[in-house]
Amino acid sequence: MKAMIMAAGVGSRLMPMTISVPKPMIPMANRPLMANTVKLLARYGFTELIANLHYHGDQISGYFGDGSDFGVSMQYSLEEELLGTAGGVKRCAWFLDETFVIVSGDALTDIDLGRLVEAHRSHGALATIALKEVPDVEHFGIVIIGDDQRIRSFQEKPRPEEALSQVANTGIYVFEPEVFQYIPEGFYDFGRQLFPRLIEMGSPFFGAVMEDYWCDVGNLDTYRQAHADVLAGKVHADCDGRLLYNEEGRRVLLGEGTELGSGVMFAGSVVIGPGCQIEDEAVISDTVVWENTCIGRGAILRESVVGANSRINAERIVAPGSAIASDTEL
Repeated sequence: MKAMIMAAGVGSRLMPMTISVPKPMIPMANRPLMANTVKLLARYGFTELIANLHYHGDQISGYFGDGSDFGVSMQYSLEEELLGTAGGVKRCAWFLDETFVIVSGDALTDIDLGRLVEAHRSHGALATIALKEVPDVEHFGIVIIGDDQRIRSFQEKPRPEEALSQVANTGIYVFEPEVFQYIPEGFYDFGRQLFPRLIEMGSPFFGAVMEDYWCDVGNLDTYRQAHADVLAGKVHADCDGRLLYNEEGRRVLLGEGTELGSGVMFAGSVVIGPGCQIEDEAVISDTVVWENTCIGRGAILRESVVGANSRINAERIVAPGSAIASDTEL
């Protein structure tokens, strides 16, 4: 079966962490975020994959290559100029010649793709959106469906008192190749253009509410939350490193080759990348540290993200909510 991974975005909401790395390649439990997506697709029999590329696309193609190391076949569609969500898929119509799945490259999920495709086929659908119930509707594109699961309308980030639904568009779709006749060449968007058009035409366009884990890794808060969920076992995702627990709820993932000094204290959910050095008496809580970074003696980091190849000098305090770009000395 065939699938496409949307991997062309810039990831501006995660700046400065995405200055030198594309969003699909940001570390998630010490593995590229997109590696979880590729593994998920392979698990459900989607072994012929294509990804659209734009921002630092060479890092993605260089890491995944032809896909053979991941049990799939990978191809790439380079967009010199961004074509929009639907336009980027249209450019791959030559490849997507059967029922196919679209998955966003910047989300963490263990969605049951088999159940999603089954729901799509049971409705005889042209298009199906995977939906997820969310508590904070004002951060998502909200989808209104009827009792028959047919999509009726959309609301973009409504205020809670105005929301007509609690289910969000996950950016995971199933399409029949016939959908391409409704997508023109050039820039075209799913949410703003294609989906309203399908509703207007009365096309068989359905939603499927999924119970599985899904997190839009869209900002630094959700990025850290996704790590906490991985360490807590709330999502089926691989970790690289040694996982430590204690009875107080502390969960720490230590990457390969990480060195810890004496008196280091961890609290909450902490991920330390490979090759890091954590010096004596450092205190780190609810923080993600990328590879080959040094945290100096007595430094304090809380609710932060620190990039690769950086150094936080001795006794420095990193305030909650901070993001330290890669190759930085503080």
